[in-house]
Formats: sequence, C-alpha cells, structure tokens
Amino acid sequence: MRYIPHTEEDVRQMLAAIGVTSIADLFAEIPAESRLDRPLALPAPLSESELLRDLQSLAAQNATASSQLSFLGGGAYNHFIPSVIDQLISRSEFYTAYTPYQPEISQGTLQAVFEYQTLICQLTGMEVSNASMYDGASACAEAVLMAARATKRKQILLAASLHPEYRETVTTYCQYLGMELIDVPTASSGRIDAAALAGLLGKETAAVVVGYPNFFGIIEELEPIAAAAHVAGALLVTAVAEPIALGLLKSPGELGADIVIGEGQSFGMPVSFGGPGVGFFAAREKLVRSMPGRLIGATRDKNGKRGFVLTLATREQHIRREKATSNICSNQGMCALMASMYLTLLGKNGIREVAQQNLSKATYARSAIAALPGFRLPYSAPMFNEFVVEVEGDVVALLTRLEGQGILGGISLARFWPGMHNRFLVCVTEQHRRQDIDALVAALKGGAA
Repeated sequence: MRYIPHTEEDVRQMLAAIGVTSIADLFAEIPAESRLDRPLALPAPLSESELLRDLQSLAAQNATASSQLSFLGGGAYNHFIPSVIDQLISRSEFYTAYTPYQPEISQGTLQAVFEYQTLICQLTGMEVSNASMYDGASACAEAVLMAARATKRKQILLAASLHPEYRETVTTYCQYLGMELIDVPTASSGRIDAAALAGLLGKETAAVVVGYPNFFGIIEELEPIAAAAHVAGALLVTAVAEPIALGLLKSPGELGADIVIGEGQSFGMPVSFGGPGVGFFAAREKLVRSMPGRLIGATRDKNGKRGFVLTLATREQHIRREKATSNICSNQGMCALMASMYLTLLGKNGIREVAQQNLSKATYARSAIAALPGFRLPYSAPMFNEFVVEVEGDVVALLTRLEGQGILGGISLARFWPGMHNRFLVCVTEQHRRQDIDALVAALKGGAA
C-alpha cells in the first residue's frame, strides 16, 4: 500500500482543473538538463518487520553513551535518569500540551512552570526565574542583552574560559547592536585572570560573564569577581553549563551574581545527540522588568482560591512590539517539566549525593591520569566533574586510537582553541564505575603512540 491519499481519478480531476495533461507538465519550467530522467535509485519495498530490522542495524552504528565508554562532557552530560520521568512525561496531557494563548485557562501548564521557576530560584539563590529559554547558549546571549539594557552600557567582558559555543552565540546576537565584546584571559590556575579583569573593567562595562564551573571544569571564585564588577557599576552574569555542580557549590546568588543562566539538560534529559535541552534564566528581582521570555506568578481569585497567571511576557508578539526585550517566543515547557520532575524526585539530599559522586569519581580519574608518564594537569584550581589533560603528542591521534577501542576519551580543545592541540577535556559522572575509569587510564597509557 502506498501512503498517498489521492486516487488516479483525483489526480486526473486536479490536472484538468489546472489545465495540464500530466504531472510532468507541472515541471516544464525546470530546464530538462536539471531534471532526473530516470526513477530514483531506491531499494525495493520492504515489509514493516524487514524495514524495522534495517533501521535497527543503522541505529546500531551510532556511538552512544551506552554502546561506548564515554567520557565526553563539554556542555552535555550523561547522568542517570530515573525511569519514572520517562513514564510521567509520556502522559498525553504533557506531550500534547502547547503554550496557551489565553494562558489562565490552562492552570496545569502554568502551575508546572511556576514550580519549575521556584526550583530554579532555590538552586541558583536568585529571586526570580523565567519560564525557561531554548538552551544555555541562547540564555547566555539574552543575559548579555539584559545586562546592556539594565546598565545602559555596551561593553561586555567575556571570560576566555566561558563555554566557546556560548561565546559564539553571544557574538551572533550582538554583532549588529554596536556591542563591544572583550575577552578576559585565563590565568595559569585555570580561573579568570583577576589582574586582567581589573584592568578591563570600566565605566562602559555592562557585565562580566563567567562560567561556574567554567569550560575547563574549574570552579571560579565568584565573590571577588562580583565585587569588582559592582564597583565598576557592572553586573555579574554566571553561566552554569553543568548545574549538578550546584548540589555542592555555594549558589551564584549567595556569591554576588546578578544574573544566573545555564543549561538544564543534566536534570533528567538524555544527551540525545545534542538536544533538546532547556535554558534556565534567573536574576535579581530589581531586574525583572528587563527579563526576557515569560514569567508565571501565583495569585488568589475572588473566592480566595490559589491560581496561576502569566505575570510577565515581554516578547514581540505581544503588545510591546519593538519595545520587547526579546524575540524568544516560547519556553521549553516539556523539558522544564522534566527538570522539575528530576529535581523533585531527588530532592536536596539527592542532588547533593549525585554531585558528590561526580566530584569523587572525577577526582579519582584526575589523579590516576596525572600519574601516567607523558600526561599532566595544566590547571591547579579546584574542579568539579571535568578537567583538562595535557599530553605529549597529538591529542587527535590519541583520541582516535581510544575510539577504536570503544572509548570516547574526551574532547580535543584544539576544536575551540588552535593553540591547545595537545590538550583534551575529560568528564566523569556518577554513571562511571571504577572499572570504567580504570579502563580509560589503561587505554591512555602510552600516550598517542
């Protein structure tokens, strides 16, 4: 059976109404040399069972976190996902829901987002959170624009250790807005260079943007950065690509951050070849009127019953038009709900336990790799679950050799920094067993030889 709804008679009647004799006549305007004059080179039809078998064999060729031993991180992390999340999110009222254009009639959607916002505020130590953004990179760019609006300044200081794809997204957003983007170099410890930062801060600086942890897995000291930024009248934006770290670290809000953004993929979402994820965005209450996206609030109706409302919506499709703070037109509602489920299921103690396992296992791996001949750790500052390794020889050759052994050993930093051809980034999460880490160490032995 062909899945084409039109019968031959249907086609004949439509062609007659148009005034042509055949479907080929519809393509007469296309030069003959540009048209295919033979049937497409497609295989013979298959039964459903045969087709499924073929597709499964193709899928088996993909390298996944379960089919290979993966130590990849760099913004997408393989964490354990409780089975109940997939079961709950598969309910039809969740996966068929869409952003309502009369929002108050959809109390379930609004309450789910409200609970998500509450959890993000608790996690980040901030006072307000929006209903989520597309991903961590777009949230970072929106935070830069928000800081520029709030301070009425155009200069942004970006830590060189910020996630490079976040930096690229910020550059794309700002390239036609007259913004000045300045890199702040990394010190030998792996943290932002405090002296360089002090020399760059000035009366034109709108914000300092720094990772927490940064792309090298290093935990930045936010308090002195925040203090220096505030003295200059600028804001501190922290970008959290691995939010599991917040289970152990002091929240950015406690340390003086003004805007906290990040990627919530670690909270119950699979790596899934890079998406989807959910960008979280939280800030001080005094900045709320400049916040992008939408914000859900709780209230009471005339009968005293608790209800939820769309408190803030600053997108251009609403009445603000050219005064809109953002062209973000929706939020990642389903992914935000998955993050809420994950955080609620694990609770404060569970998130802390997961974070502790990440730190402990990464520390073990870091020490074991550092003990290998020809390997060293270039950065000395404390890290979370990622760390940079320097090797004598070609990193790409080394990682290719490991891949041939079924091990995805890390990310070559030459992909982002040409001068780092001999460095790679390793990530260890709670999913790795001791024997997994030992297998990586054994495979690394001998360097790129």
